[in-house]
Amino acid sequence: MSRIPRERTNPAGKRPGKIGRAGKDAPAVEPLNIVHGALPSREVILRFIADHPQKASKRELAKAFGLKGDNRVELKHMLQELEQEGMLQKNRKSLIRPGALPPVTVLDITTRDKDGDLIGRPAEWPEDQGVAPAVAIRQQSPAGRQGKGKAPVAGLGDRILAKIFPAVDRGGPAYTARIIKVIDRRRGASMGVFRTAPGGGGRLLPIERRGEEMVIDPEFTGGATDGDLVEVEIARLGRFGLPRAKVLSVVGSVGSEKAISMIAIHAHGIPHVFPPAVIAEAEAAKPASMSHREDWRDVPLITIDPADAKDHDDAVYAELDPSPDNPGGVVVTVAIADVSWYVRPNSPLDREALKRGNSVYFPDRVVPMLPERISNDLCSLKEGVDRPALAVRMSFSGEGRKIGHIFHRIMMKSAAKLSYQQAQAAIDGKPDDQTGPMLEPILKPLWHAYEVMKRGRDRRQPLELDMPERKILLKSNGTVDRVVVPPRLDAHKLIEEMMIQANVCAAETLEKKRQPLIYRIHDGPTLAKQEILREFLATLSISLAKGGNMRANNFNGILAKADGTPHQTMVSEMVLRSQSQAIYGPENIGHFGLNLMKYAHFTSPIRRYADLIVHRALVGSLGFGEGGITPDEEAALDDIAAEISTFERRAMAAERETVDRLIAHHLSGRVGEEFAGRVSGVTKSGLFVSLPDYGADGFVPISTLGSDYFIYDEAHQALSGERTGLGYRLGDSVTVKLAEAIPLAGALRFEMISEGREMPAAVRSFHKAGRRDRGQVRKKPGTRPPRGRH
Repeated sequence: MSRIPRERTNPAGKRPGKIGRAGKDAPAVEPLNIVHGALPSREVILRFIADHPQKASKRELAKAFGLKGDNRVELKHMLQELEQEGMLQKNRKSLIRPGALPPVTVLDITTRDKDGDLIGRPAEWPEDQGVAPAVAIRQQSPAGRQGKGKAPVAGLGDRILAKIFPAVDRGGPAYTARIIKVIDRRRGASMGVFRTAPGGGGRLLPIERRGEEMVIDPEFTGGATDGDLVEVEIARLGRFGLPRAKVLSVVGSVGSEKAISMIAIHAHGIPHVFPPAVIAEAEAAKPASMSHREDWRDVPLITIDPADAKDHDDAVYAELDPSPDNPGGVVVTVAIADVSWYVRPNSPLDREALKRGNSVYFPDRVVPMLPERISNDLCSLKEGVDRPALAVRMSFSGEGRKIGHIFHRIMMKSAAKLSYQQAQAAIDGKPDDQTGPMLEPILKPLWHAYEVMKRGRDRRQPLELDMPERKILLKSNGTVDRVVVPPRLDAHKLIEEMMIQANVCAAETLEKKRQPLIYRIHDGPTLAKQEILREFLATLSISLAKGGNMRANNFNGILAKADGTPHQTMVSEMVLRSQSQAIYGPENIGHFGLNLMKYAHFTSPIRRYADLIVHRALVGSLGFGEGGITPDEEAALDDIAAEISTFERRAMAAERETVDRLIAHHLSGRVGEEFAGRVSGVTKSGLFVSLPDYGADGFVPISTLGSDYFIYDEAHQALSGERTGLGYRLGDSVTVKLAEAIPLAGALRFEMISEGREMPAAVRSFHKAGRRDRGQVRKKPGTRPPRGRH
């Protein structure tokens, strides 16, 4: 999530002089030894990237060092080597040092330093990278830079979008930041579990690891009872003793699902209450007019969604192409709710939608991006009701190649609302009263069109990782009933492929119009991750070609070789881990996983802000009337992309943690029972074991595995005993006993019941070679096993 800033500023906020010379406030450091036009050394490249993150692309580096011709080629090779060695990693179109912050980052302001200056930390930070770095926040004068405009001012608890710079003062935080905008001003509220105290009042037990216990006086309990999850504010901070707090609201019993999802909402700062101005604007909205619209209400578009869906933002229809120039071809129409008509730039609805970035889905609730009046009513493509939409009509040849498309702004009327299961049953020969009359004129042409499109998909060869998605089913009281793996039907694949092609059309059209937009981009695996995967696959006698030009079908070949073998799950997990994370960005680098050069999210504007931006760009560039993108939005696309990428990761983390807490609560009464599991992760400190029947992961500390010396072999993803040669590998089926469940932390701790299996010869030779520097660990008798997440 990085970008090249539009201005050149050093950490002291002054215009830089010559490259390699620090500002006058910087400590004395040796200047970079730069000879203009000569290829720099590896050390100079790394130092330059650390000091000038805004210039860390191949193009900017070549420009800064004055490189041309063969020297530019040598620079490219040097950067690839540094990436392969793990010294650099890609971040969108830039390069950063591993663990470094990108040039634009979303920060939460968490505390002050000894001088009273604000300190922030990244809003989202991978657990495997340790503690998130501290960032010193530079507050500007109220007049802003150079006395122009108003500078944003932030305080404790605020979430900000900031431009990041390496710190000049090496004695403090490693970074400084200038505030671009304040995303969310969060009140100083905390959440915890209320426990009653003798004599009245109580204590607040924090739900966050670094939270602080607080005292709640009897007059400030707010009616909370023992075990309630409550939200509080600090009533008084003294020099001595615990802080004193006041209960603001009682969320409910800590054992309820509502409370568990509220923990995630609070912990990640997800806005979940719409301000009055937003609700008022939504309630005042009127149905869309026919201005600049074509009347498509006689086209039998239908929606196919999950059975419990409340908002329907996409509809589909297909027919044979009547053109004699396209024999065997099909025409596929995808219509998407016209949210841009109702949510106008810089309105209260728009500002709140950007603050949320996307809808967040929990097992029994949704925190929507837009109020229900918009998402579930005016913009939902309800059956038999007039609704505004943007539609794209796509033509495919008989071989599945897209040969043309055109966008329309329309008024439509959905012919039917079907579930995936209902549509699939009709195709499989079991139509019901609703789908029976639709089978020949609507459903069969859709399935025929999908078969045609599938030929193109098979030729394109996107990454085909088939990882089962589990769904938690709840009881009426909000606790877990069971965990299921819903079948993946052709109906799902049909809608997915039609949406992908509509997204491609949106990107192609906007590029042709030279219209700035936000792409959905997915970089290929880094060279460092490729090398880790290559070493692992070599232990299974599966080869992975070297080189930086990997394509998705290279990984499909690996998955095919492992298909049907005992290593199938293990290989799928490792291939998944090798992939980069898809993000949003205004600069196109293509989508590696889908094997597409141009791709932009267009099909879900009710629940994703990125899609709303693309809709506005289409409306504006195609002359479709009101609701188009504005010049201010175009200028802010870098910032918007950085924000919504962060908010997407925030939503994913909140959803995952809620599931972990639910499962931990569900299993908390079964401590001591044995479960069938699978080794899903191997680390120097122990094993992660997943329970397929529950979709949960727990940890087996290495100190509980046995009295042998256990050696961590990263290449083989194994922990094995030096003396016995027995151990455990990624993907092994095992039996474990539940030793501890911590619902509020979403943590499970297991004890291994299964005996380790004999390790392959390659692992044993790894021991004999004495290469224990890669992770030898010995059980320490009497050591208490680690608790919680690891």
